Amino acid sequence: MAPMKILAIPHAAGLALLLCVPAAHGQQAAGGAGSLEFAARITPTAGRPEPVRQFTFYLLRKSYADIAREAEKQDPLPTREQFIDGLSLSAPLKTWMKARGTMDLTSPEAQQGLTADDIVNIPEFLDAYLRANSGGATASLPRPKYSKADKTANPERYRKLHDDYIAALRRFIAANTHTTGGMEEFLDAVNPARPWNQLNAEHRRKMRRRLPEIAQTKYLAAKADTDLEGHAYVSGLPAGTYWLSTLGLEVSSGDLRLRWDVPFTIEPGKTARIELTNLNAAEENPSAP
Repeated sequence: MAPMKILAIPHAAGLALLLCVPAAHGQQAAGGAGSLEFAARITPTAGRPEPVRQFTFYLLRKSYADIAREAEKQDPLPTREQFIDGLSLSAPLKTWMKARGTMDLTSPEAQQGLTADDIVNIPEFLDAYLRANSGGATASLPRPKYSKADKTANPERYRKLHDDYIAALRRFIAANTHTTGGMEEFLDAVNPARPWNQLNAEHRRKMRRRLPEIAQTKYLAAKADTDLEGHAYVSGLPAGTYWLSTLGLEVSSGDLRLRWDVPFTIEPGKTARIELTNLNAAEENPSAP
């Protein structure tokens, strides 16, 4: 089905009449076509309904949400697990992140959930804990009794003293949970939350650029601009199911930012009527494409 050309002509009732002229020969005859008449209004909180004036709406043969899902399948983000697997972090930390379902090591939730076992078994946490408590800040903190030289010269002694130190440190942390405070400052350098959020933000921006082009190239049936009263009329539509969409663009009024993706059906020789309001709109979501 080829896109239709829109021509504006005056309407006796003051409604902006948009006439759809078939763009290709062999298209369904006007007698078997239908029409769409719609009005768009937005009501801000504690405000009065306002017409959506001189705004372009698009008639699509597929839901804009489904178009977005189709594009996501063709160009998907890595899953959280895939992203974690690609990080230059220790295996214990990657396992911990997957089990906890967290990406932000410095968040209060992540810090509150830390146990003594987590800290002594995960190199990044142990390093952050020791740095946060270094310089005599925690006087009774256990100290290692081995040296780096022992690791080569006397590996058995090194192993025993190391295990004793870790056991003592574990007991100390469990008995002094307040000493975990300040670790987040030293985890910032290895925290994957920032690159993960940047990756998601860049993907959303890319999708916001691509989706309108995909929708208009592959699924556009017609488009119409509302008049000063928020009305528009489209004729010459072959029978079928369509979606009246803002292509992800939001309409603003007061504290609201809305977008529409509303299905409707055209029957031969009949006019479908739609009222676009807050009730059938989606509130703008910054994380959505």
